[in-house]
Amino acid sequence: MKNYHTHTFRCKHAVGEVDDYVRAAAAKGITVLGFADHTPLPGHPWSSTRMSCGELPGYVQAIEKAQEEYPELTILKGMECEWAPELNSFYQDVLLGEYALDYLVLGCHFFYHQGSVFSSHLDIHDAEHLAAYTAYLIECMESGLFAFVAHPDLFGLTYLEWDQNTEAAAKDIISAAKELNLPLEINGHGLKNRPIDTPQGRRPAYPWLPFWELAAEQGVSVVVNSDAHHPGQVDQGLREGRALAERLGLKLAVLSHLGGG
Repeated sequence: MKNYHTHTFRCKHAVGEVDDYVRAAAAKGITVLGFADHTPLPGHPWSSTRMSCGELPGYVQAIEKAQEEYPELTILKGMECEWAPELNSFYQDVLLGEYALDYLVLGCHFFYHQGSVFSSHLDIHDAEHLAAYTAYLIECMESGLFAFVAHPDLFGLTYLEWDQNTEAAAKDIISAAKELNLPLEINGHGLKNRPIDTPQGRRPAYPWLPFWELAAEQGVSVVVNSDAHHPGQVDQGLREGRALAERLGLKLAVLSHLGGG
């Protein structure tokens, strides 16, 4: 099994150090473990949910130490990132350059609309904000910086009914992913830990099944990750997510360029 989306205590809403996750991954038969904690950002925006820039060296050192101590595992250095044009140089020169990270993950937790910042977790209740999220996510995808898109159907947390608006948003995101050859993530954290009640009954907030049915029709590639925030969750949703992909005929992406096969 492979998992490219793992957090550590540094993001302030997870627990455990790199070594804790590595030992748990080895015990559960994971052969490729990628760390993708929430990136620090210059100027410290959204600092309550990510590490500070001062913690970046320790994060990288902890992963590199684990790489030396567990040679039987493929352990990768990554970051889960918000995007804005002004961050390009930090991502390219500092994260990918100075610290030699293996990959960056696009995690669009915030989006811009009419000069204001909105939360992708809390603020997508209507067609206007769903369209704004979709447009911004696609703009982020087009930056060319990212190995895959984390939880692209995150809007399912607060937009409760599948309708013509969600279908249009899904089709736009999926079309962009196909054009850019950018894999989309089936997210184990949403699958296992975020059930919500809707007018149609209880479902996972994400992955939202109709989204992935459309993805299968378009032939986009996918990755299945745990999005672990606790060492015991390092394999959460991996088997179920792969079973979903297999059932729908979704193609699993090969991320060999990351060193993980």
